[in-house]
Amino acid sequence: MKLPSGPWAPARDAAGALAEATSTCRGITTLSAEVGVSGSIGGQGIHGRLLVGLASPASARVEAVAPFGQPVFIFVARAADATLLLPRDDRVLEHGKPEALLETVTGVPLDAASLRTTLTACPLAPDIDSGRSSGDGWRVIADGSTEVYLRRESPSTRWSVAAMVHRGSGAAGDAAWRAEYADLQNGLPRTVRLVSADTKRFALRLTLSQLEINTALDAEVFRVQVPRTATPISLQELKAAGPLRNNAGRAGGHEPPSP
Repeated sequence: MKLPSGPWAPARDAAGALAEATSTCRGITTLSAEVGVSGSIGGQGIHGRLLVGLASPASARVEAVAPFGQPVFIFVARAADATLLLPRDDRVLEHGKPEALLETVTGVPLDAASLRTTLTACPLAPDIDSGRSSGDGWRVIADGSTEVYLRRESPSTRWSVAAMVHRGSGAAGDAAWRAEYADLQNGLPRTVRLVSADTKRFALRLTLSQLEINTALDAEVFRVQVPRTATPISLQELKAAGPLRNNAGRAGGHEPPSP
């Protein structure tokens, strides 16, 4: 997606544009979906399927399922505490940082709260006073270190969130990445493209289906039963293993495509 680079002017209608674009997502407290994943992580092609359950303010469950047998991994998080179970290897990492664990297995640095906002295209704490405009069709609003791009095809169509650009914190900007949104249905995207600034870290296409919002999710959804036989694994070992990448073919039922 080609985003505008300016010239920019103050956007007096930023509040109204954002309210229109996020009218559906702002009311979401829980979400469950099946997510098809394709693309590459670290230059290696992947193809898989995830089952995702999310609840506000910061609970998440992500399973990388396989056509047969046990899941490739089960990730659960509540607030700042996360567990990653690798059932096929009978290994587990408990009490880790959610964003660190999820980045290791999927490539994308997301905790439970930001995973929910990313999949629903819903900013966390937008600064309306920062709103800027580029012509009739684009508005951009700051949300912390993220820039939220709003788009409409014409003055008679609704605003929607087209992209969320996360600025890198490192000197080289190596943490920078963006989420792009398409195929909106009932105000929510069904296609989400996640791509890092250098494209080498990750370039993923997520396709959401079986989407359910605001249905009750029991607290047990966000817990995982760790077998007594499970052997602890360190974050360093997990990074070396890269379960989703190495098991992408099993998770999706196909051989991983070439990058």
